[in-house]
Amino acid sequence: MWRSRGAQPATMGTKQKKDDDDKPIRGQVRLVGHRRVSHGLYVRVAEGLGDDEEFVRDLEAYLLVLPRSAAFTHLTGARLRHWRLPKLPDQVPVFVAVDLKDPRPRRHGLICSRLTTTRERTKRHGLPVEETEEILLRLARDLGLLDLVIVIDSAIQLGDVDPDRMERLLRSRRPGVRMLRAAYRLACGLSESEGESVLRVFHVAIDVPVQPQVELFDDRGNLIGRVDLLVTGTTRAHEYDGEHHRDKDQHRVDMRRERGWAGSPYTRSGFALDDLLNHPAVVMHEIDRVLDRPHRVRRLRRWRTVVQNSLYSEAGRERVMNRWRRQNAIMDWARSA
Repeated sequence: MWRSRGAQPATMGTKQKKDDDDKPIRGQVRLVGHRRVSHGLYVRVAEGLGDDEEFVRDLEAYLLVLPRSAAFTHLTGARLRHWRLPKLPDQVPVFVAVDLKDPRPRRHGLICSRLTTTRERTKRHGLPVEETEEILLRLARDLGLLDLVIVIDSAIQLGDVDPDRMERLLRSRRPGVRMLRAAYRLACGLSESEGESVLRVFHVAIDVPVQPQVELFDDRGNLIGRVDLLVTGTTRAHEYDGEHHRDKDQHRVDMRRERGWAGSPYTRSGFALDDLLNHPAVVMHEIDRVLDRPHRVRRLRRWRTVVQNSLYSEAGRERVMNRWRRQNAIMDWARSA
């Protein structure tokens, strides 16, 4: 079990050789000076470590009860590969895949799947991780379309996706392929943040064609900037305004950038995540008015369905949590009261 810290990619440092005092422990020990990872699994308390470093230590502890064929997958594998993740529940299980012939250990906070076919493994931070295609397929069985696009955009951007291998997988009939295929067709690998992926999927849902990461030039051929999205056939630039834009230094950069647009035919509109998730009707009305097109409620319904099925909605998070609870990975003490 690990607690999510937002949707930022992991920043684990280079794994260094451990001394005996830093190795995980299997068995029962006094809690003084130790931190419990799961039943019978402990690590020694270490000062000055970040969340990602503690995450790696936890996984090393889980390896003590896993067979040699084990490889981390699903959200665990995605985090180890430094992929961007969508908004996650507070508690997230550790996901592992093992060979069919090997036993599956039962631990609170651990979801262990059996493999029916042989597959390759790789290493991240010294830990065994499934290949990209298998991780994405397992994610597709739990996550919604919007969540998957965010992850796939990041995986493509980092060069982890082999198009040929992915196409072979998408031609199969394995569980999760249909959802993975839909998300893969929407992904482009050019989005530079979680919010940019959400903004692009929003435009697709409301039938506004856009081009991602477009460089803009003035009448003299000088580069005036690169925008998140350019509405196709127009001079309208739509960008995601994340929290980093509130930073004073970033705000000064943004102001200089906007001054550079003066005299050019381009106009910029910024959108926050709250706009897209909680006020989509207002945003769509603004875009419809600028594009001089009629308002169609079906477009709004389509987007709301996408959000409702994602981890960005209460219903979407509860659906995923219930699925994990059925696999005995999440313990909700409130339900026993």
